[in-house]
Amino acid sequence: MATRRCAAVVVGAGPAGVAVMGNLLERQLGTIAWIDPSFEAGRVHCKYREVPSNTKVALFQAFANATQPFQKVIDSTKSPNAFTKLAKLDQESTCTLGYAADMVRGLTDGLLKMEQVYACHGLVKSANLNETTSNWTISIKQNSSEDLELIEATRLILCTGSFPTTAPIPVAGLNIQRLDLDLVLKPSELAETLPSDRPISVAIVGASHSAILAILNLTQLAQTSHPLLRISWFTRHPLRYAEYKDGWILRDNTGLKGLAANFARSELEDDKLATSPAGQVLAKIDCAGGPEIEAAQYQKYLPACDYLVQAVGYSRTSLPDLTKDGAPLLMSFDHDTGTFHEPGRASDIPGLFGAGIAFPERVVDPHGHEEYAVGFWKFMKFLKRVVPSWVA
Repeated sequence: MATRRCAAVVVGAGPAGVAVMGNLLERQLGTIAWIDPSFEAGRVHCKYREVPSNTKVALFQAFANATQPFQKVIDSTKSPNAFTKLAKLDQESTCTLGYAADMVRGLTDGLLKMEQVYACHGLVKSANLNETTSNWTISIKQNSSEDLELIEATRLILCTGSFPTTAPIPVAGLNIQRLDLDLVLKPSELAETLPSDRPISVAIVGASHSAILAILNLTQLAQTSHPLLRISWFTRHPLRYAEYKDGWILRDNTGLKGLAANFARSELEDDKLATSPAGQVLAKIDCAGGPEIEAAQYQKYLPACDYLVQAVGYSRTSLPDLTKDGAPLLMSFDHDTGTFHEPGRASDIPGLFGAGIAFPERVVDPHGHEEYAVGFWKFMKFLKRVVPSWVA
């Protein structure tokens, strides 16, 4: 089997993967292999088009214009297109993620036409590092073939994404149907999934941005097409909002913003809930006070619910099998540099990098609070900082 030689291999074509491609192509390293099953902007397109952003449109615009290859794509795309649609929106307002997804898809389509890009519609099955040469050999299963393709490169960049975390059901032996968070964040499918002709109760766990949007979607269903729907909201702590300071944002990555923040402030705070529209269909179950109190609350209230939604974070998508000279490669990610290292070793693993929601940048605000920076423009800013060291 012939092995193709490339300057780099980028795994994933979501927002981070596209941003990596733009930054690498700008440096004219040679041919870059790009691996993805569909090249359709990742989960932001297939799962989150209906989700309201917590980012201003102007930052999506900044992302789209951040690299010379992106600008070349925009200039060569016939109007009207995803870029012109984004430009016509109020730049200081938010938008549904469908606009951002279409922008990423437009950039992807243009990048795939470039001579320096070798596209593989498929999945990376494994990657092996030759410690002597510092070269990676990547094994790829293309969608259109049963045969594996081999690519050799000095750089392997993982932009493999994440998915909603699921935890064990808090009440042992309870027969309750799970609702995937992705489904609840897509109102058009949610309305078709839940029955509207009988009383149902949905439990939702969490107080994150995703949790509040899920509550909003369920509340709107209960107020319209599903009048027999009721919601039990299990939460351990008060609502937390992003706070805009002088030149920075407190809880920039963990606090509520945009539509979720407005809804929470006006309808879900304790002094508003009893009389708000949401409060007519939602009961808040306070789980604060420690594990014993939380467990007791679940035991008391969860058995009365028909469905369970968990909005408790995101987990990395499984990585390909990574080895070094044929042996399993144990590694930790450096959130400051985008590199990896083996446990007990100070030096970086040669040529292995990560970005995006699976491998975000660590940021510390002026008060010393540590967060992980997740968002289109945040991915781009991180890459602008670290990619020069990746290709040095």
